[in-house]
Amino acid sequence: MSRYRQARAESTLERQLAALDDARELGEGRLDDAVLAEVYGVLERATSRRSLSADHTVVGFFGATGSGKSSLFNAVSGSDTARVAVRRPTTSEPLAMVWGPAGSAPLLDWLEVADRRDGTPVPGLTDDGGGLVLLDLPDFDSIQLSNRRTVERLAGQVDVLVWVVDPQKYADAAVHNDFIRPFSTHAAVTLVVLNQVDKLAPSEVKPVLESLESILDRDGLGNVAVSGVSAVTGQGIPELRRRIAAVVKAKAAKSARLAADVSVAAQRLAEASGEGEAAGVHQQERKALAAALAGAVHVETVVSAVRSSYRLDATKQTGWPVTRWLSRFRKDPLRRLSLRREGTAEVNRTSMPPAGAAELAQIDSSVRDFADAASDGSSGPWRASIRAAARNNRERLPDALDQAVSGTDLKANTRAWWWPVFAVIQWVALLVAVGGLLWLGALAALGYFQMPVPEAPKVEDWPVPTLMVIAGVVLGIFLAITSKFLAMAGAGGRAAQARRRLRESVTEVAEDLVVTPVEAEIAQHRAFQEALEGARAR
Repeated sequence: MSRYRQARAESTLERQLAALDDARELGEGRLDDAVLAEVYGVLERATSRRSLSADHTVVGFFGATGSGKSSLFNAVSGSDTARVAVRRPTTSEPLAMVWGPAGSAPLLDWLEVADRRDGTPVPGLTDDGGGLVLLDLPDFDSIQLSNRRTVERLAGQVDVLVWVVDPQKYADAAVHNDFIRPFSTHAAVTLVVLNQVDKLAPSEVKPVLESLESILDRDGLGNVAVSGVSAVTGQGIPELRRRIAAVVKAKAAKSARLAADVSVAAQRLAEASGEGEAAGVHQQERKALAAALAGAVHVETVVSAVRSSYRLDATKQTGWPVTRWLSRFRKDPLRRLSLRREGTAEVNRTSMPPAGAAELAQIDSSVRDFADAASDGSSGPWRASIRAAARNNRERLPDALDQAVSGTDLKANTRAWWWPVFAVIQWVALLVAVGGLLWLGALAALGYFQMPVPEAPKVEDWPVPTLMVIAGVVLGIFLAITSKFLAMAGAGGRAAQARRRLRESVTEVAEDLVVTPVEAEIAQHRAFQEALEGARAR
């Protein structure tokens, strides 16, 4: 691989790892903890491997009991280092044969391989002088649990996997299902070797190889070439050495292995997350939520109080002065609800009863309906997280709604422009009527005491003081009746304004405590999906 392609592969891998880490973080608290732990393990291994020797390619020999794995290891490495005996299992601890430049020690420490040997030059294997670490591992079907765990651990760490099978067990379902198939995504760093072909008749070798290739195809490793070798006779060993040498020379195995690990981890996250896209938050659901919450906190009760309060204020200001004092005995509905500001004083709480079971049920139902609509189409874990986000502020919501109502400026102290006009005319009409009465009273008193009574001026034969009384009383009553109709119209407008302001306040609370958390969770889901796509990109 050219330096440019190698650098490009490393850059791509770095982006994939960053995207996988983002997806893991975004899935925290939402996806299965065991899956997230697996992904974290992949990231940890990748970080560790990338920080260690880039000059060495680690090739692990994996095989079942009796596959001749250690004999093959000796044949490939050109040594008799690996322990070979009739008694099985033979290999109990991993053995490392190392070629190439210095710097392999930290890598082998990370692999936890204590038995290390320096390899001698092997034609066809170490010709280019590249760094190579061959590992002979315990049997992966060992009855010793510690051996099995060692193999499973190193299968997740080595750069190249060499699966060694023999003619007797090459088709064993347990071998394929438990070990080979789980690494089907690692075809780029996988070699499959059929050892002990010397035990087959020449005419049997090809059919057995074809059978093995067919099984590997079902395992998802159809693109992996199979080598038929014999550690005893040396058949196929030079070719296997060349294949390993080619992998070492390309210096791509480490990145390819880690990229395959990322792909598997991303798939695990995708499976844990499930498929589906949340419908999201739409204006219709926003309005429905706000309307339901407004109903739960009795906004219409407040609106009705605003209407009645306006009419009462109008009567106090513009009613007939002779009878308007009676309105002062009527309790202001807004004061009863503690919603009337006095001067610049702030209202922190209403006097409406706290939300009872019915109101709380209505609030919960409206929030649940909103969350269901917003999460529709999303997968199970994310649907649950979106619903949880909607209910996250459930305890705060009733009190926040009450404070929103109490904090809304209902314009309760705002007077209509026509109130002072009617008030002045009412008082003028009353003064005229009182003046007429006093005039008539004075004339009556003069007559009572047998004193000369001046003739009152007349208009169309109507005495002026009489006209003053009639005009003042009639005008006052007319203005009082007119003001009632004007007050009804004004109360309707004031109530409509209050309803709009109250709903705006309720909407703000709904946005802050319900809509925004839901939108944030949906955005989290979308960011997770984007990160997952970035982790999968090759």
